Amino acid sequence: MAEVTAICVVAALHPDPGSVGTTAIDKRPVSGPVRIGEYGAFADVQADRKHHGGPDKALYVYAQEDADYWAAELGREIPPGFFGENLRTVGIDVNGARIGERWRIGEKVIVEVTSPRIPCQTFARWMGEDGRGWVKRFAQARRVGPYLRVVERGTITAGDPIEVLTVPDAPAIRDL
Repeated sequence: MAEVTAICVVAALHPDPGSVGTTAIDKRPVSGPVRIGEYGAFADVQADRKHHGGPDKALYVYAQEDADYWAAELGREIPPGFFGENLRTVGIDVNGARIGERWRIGEKVIVEVTSPRIPCQTFARWMGEDGRGWVKRFAQARRVGPYLRVVERGTITAGDPIEVLTVPDAPAIRDL
């Protein structure tokens, strides 16, 4: 069964030498129910809303199965939130999701897949992989995870099921 294993929000803003000057990639799991609205998880922040926020990128999702792949590749743990994701999942091929695909999370929240993550240099610096080809390596592995738009607001909790509601005839995230 597909489910959310962790809901993550910003733990701290960090200085970053990129154009924005700060990053909100440091996301960590929170306990209990979390309200999900048009702009994502309550109490979350995106420092660079041009590339990482707004209604079409309200939530970023990453699968535990893909985090396990990177943990083996990099020889270190990839805890929930470490890739800047808001939702860590298990049992759903998030990279096989199609643009426009809709999911129900928990009883009420409905989300729609809008785009794949485009890895950036801020992510490479956060990973300690700046200058090592991290952005290209991450993208070429085709395990980038999708961004979601919130269609129906509500509250979710770690452990909530994910149900795929509709799958349009569109490209999968990993094929974009």
